Amino acid sequence: MGRNDLARHAPWRRPTVSSTGELRHTALDALHRSLGATMTDFAGWDMPLRYGSERDEHIAVRTKAGLFDLSHMGEITVTGPQAAALLDFALVGNIGGVKPGRARYTMICRADGGILDDLIVYRLGETEYMVVANASNAQVVLDALTERAAGFDAEVRDDRDAYALLAVQGPQSPGILKSLTDADLDGLKYYAGLPGTVAGVPALIARTGYTGEDGFELFVKPEHAVELWQALTKAGEGVGLVPCGLSCRDTLRLEAGMPLYGHELTTSLTPFDAGLGRVVKFEKEGDFVGREALREAAARAEQNPPRVLVGLIAEGRRVPRAGYAVVAGGEVIGEVTSGAPSPTLGKPIAIAYVDPAHAAPGTSGVGVDIRGSHEPYEVVALPFYKRQK
Repeated sequence: MGRNDLARHAPWRRPTVSSTGELRHTALDALHRSLGATMTDFAGWDMPLRYGSERDEHIAVRTKAGLFDLSHMGEITVTGPQAAALLDFALVGNIGGVKPGRARYTMICRADGGILDDLIVYRLGETEYMVVANASNAQVVLDALTERAAGFDAEVRDDRDAYALLAVQGPQSPGILKSLTDADLDGLKYYAGLPGTVAGVPALIARTGYTGEDGFELFVKPEHAVELWQALTKAGEGVGLVPCGLSCRDTLRLEAGMPLYGHELTTSLTPFDAGLGRVVKFEKEGDFVGREALREAAARAEQNPPRVLVGLIAEGRRVPRAGYAVVAGGEVIGEVTSGAPSPTLGKPIAIAYVDPAHAAPGTSGVGVDIRGSHEPYEVVALPFYKRQK
């Protein structure tokens, strides 16, 4: 089955938006409940938060393997002779330079340079791309791409219901997947994807993830999701694979220093404010949405460096949360964007934007205001955790 077939021949598609306003359910919903998952509302989807201990799930991904349902993510297909040109205009990255079978991390910005979302774009063929947006921003990204497609010989298609997305992450994930596919996983580089079959199920196999570990994301038809989950579970029985929820996914990405939209990235920040100016490719041909505003943002950052995204490690046991003030010498010098206990480090950690004068690793006298008490924190470079290659 070709990539187009996976998306187009989909009589089982559900409505894009529930007419009753009820939470949406992935194709694995009944399976999650049978496993005793604690469910939560995430961007309008009823998703597994945890199955048992989120700490145990986290450690399993770091040391063995974890299996995630990520079917809430938003897939948008862009096809046609000018698909690359449209994406180069609509996004800040050089998408036309992505080779077939490869993927690129990029962003979509407003005309004023504010970040609408961070994305992964997969080039599936010469004139076919899949844009994967965060669940909370999928409609915003779809609307923006559709609007920006005016005048281009390209089609923007909402394929959010054409795919289920499963992820197997952790050091044992290559071995687990190899037992179920004859696809060339050894030749599959990071941020690359190839069509294949996994346990007999047609899939786009991508070497991507959000955990800081080696792993794979598998895009399949929703009707095949349960079959694939069960096959992966059986293949991973002997090496410690466990089902994982969104809670440990958040602590895993936090340790890996990966930004989360709505926390480290917002419409009030440009990529340069977020320390991710490298994703903006001014050298690409033609105009793109936000180009002028982003040039100005780059110049401002050069002359007057914005707050810097740093890591903070607690000296005590109190956990910082998003929105807490970072302080030094009695003055507010930044703000926490994400914080949680770190199962790997055994201490509370946080990501925060702080003034450049306090951003160097080892800077002394930095604390977090936790309910009126200035708790001491060590400033460190991100990420907190980097896997051994």
